Amino acid sequence: MAVNLHIPTQDSIHPVAGIEIGIAEAGIRKANRKDVTLFRLAPNTAVAGVFTQNRFRAAPVQVCEAHLASGQSIAALVVNTGNANAGTGASGLAASQKTCEAVASLLQLTPQQVLPFSTGVILEPLPVDRLIDALPQAIDNLRPDNWFNAAHSIMTTDTQPKIVSRQLTLQGHTITITGISKGAGMIKPNMATMLGYLATDAGLAPELLREVTQDLANQSFNRITVDGDTSTNDSFIVMATGQSGLQVDNRQHPAFAPLIQALTEAAVELAQKIVRDAEGATKFITINVEQAQSSEEALKVAYAVAHSPLVKTAFYASDPNLGRILAAIGYAGVTDLDVSKVNLWLGDVLVASEGQRHPQYEEADGQRVMKEAEISMRIALGRGDASETVYTCDFSHEYVSINADYRS
Repeated sequence: MAVNLHIPTQDSIHPVAGIEIGIAEAGIRKANRKDVTLFRLAPNTAVAGVFTQNRFRAAPVQVCEAHLASGQSIAALVVNTGNANAGTGASGLAASQKTCEAVASLLQLTPQQVLPFSTGVILEPLPVDRLIDALPQAIDNLRPDNWFNAAHSIMTTDTQPKIVSRQLTLQGHTITITGISKGAGMIKPNMATMLGYLATDAGLAPELLREVTQDLANQSFNRITVDGDTSTNDSFIVMATGQSGLQVDNRQHPAFAPLIQALTEAAVELAQKIVRDAEGATKFITINVEQAQSSEEALKVAYAVAHSPLVKTAFYASDPNLGRILAAIGYAGVTDLDVSKVNLWLGDVLVASEGQRHPQYEEADGQRVMKEAEISMRIALGRGDASETVYTCDFSHEYVSINADYRS
């Protein structure tokens, strides 16, 4: 069951001017399931992406990177679920390219103007003919208000759709930001087994959007972990249509800071929803590491704690065996860490001070916090001024069951 995951109502999801979405059933892995999603973008839409760092990057990831680097304007995105088209070699690349050619033919584009995405089982050939046969159905279904259905159609082991939508006023223009994401397992930066699509009708210069997209990813999808596994297909795409009339060409523009803040908040919410809906998760955990010498050091400690199976299973059991957290801090790789300066809080409870159990700490207080569905942890290293935040979850019996049965 997802942990406090808010699903907006359909009538509170704002369409983004310049983007239409169509849904179709291709039967790629299961019959009678919406498993193909097509985005059609208005001319002059700026598009940028951040992709997995896994060396077994899936065929669609490789094609996306090539098409974004081609310099042609991106005019369509096509997503399939049920099959990752990863570990498929030359035939997988050919399937992704064939998909782009089919979309291009139907929408009167060039193949380089199409970005393909796949998610699902790895090491199995993509039934590309089924995908292509479903494209006319997706085109017939194209409409601006299909975000809610698209959030469902890109799901795999997700139990809930993940959507954000908001509006703000900038320089006299009403700006819409809407996005969807999917992901529940095999989640670890860089990036997570996830797909994320975030769109705005504000205009952003292409080069600026590329910079901003990396920044957005670093503050959101690169700050989540479920199980420490990095997938082959992770993709985060940001689209700026410019249809609102607002055009931001540089960081000094008066609308730049508030626009980026709103986009960051939306991206963080989408990323957090992946953790809230993590496979078998019962608790959403925020880990703040402060007083580090650098951002890299803070993240190193945060991820050591967030990835620890012993820590995660203790949280599932609401067992305040919090020495596991100190152990993870100690093996995080900060070789000159002075443990006598480390303090640890669980919620509002000071658990350890000066590297040892705090004299007033009572196990009942730790257990009280650990029984909550939303848990915060604060780790002060006593080394500097840098701080970072990572979001994770517990490990339950259900996580093992889901992944043991995934291909059944």
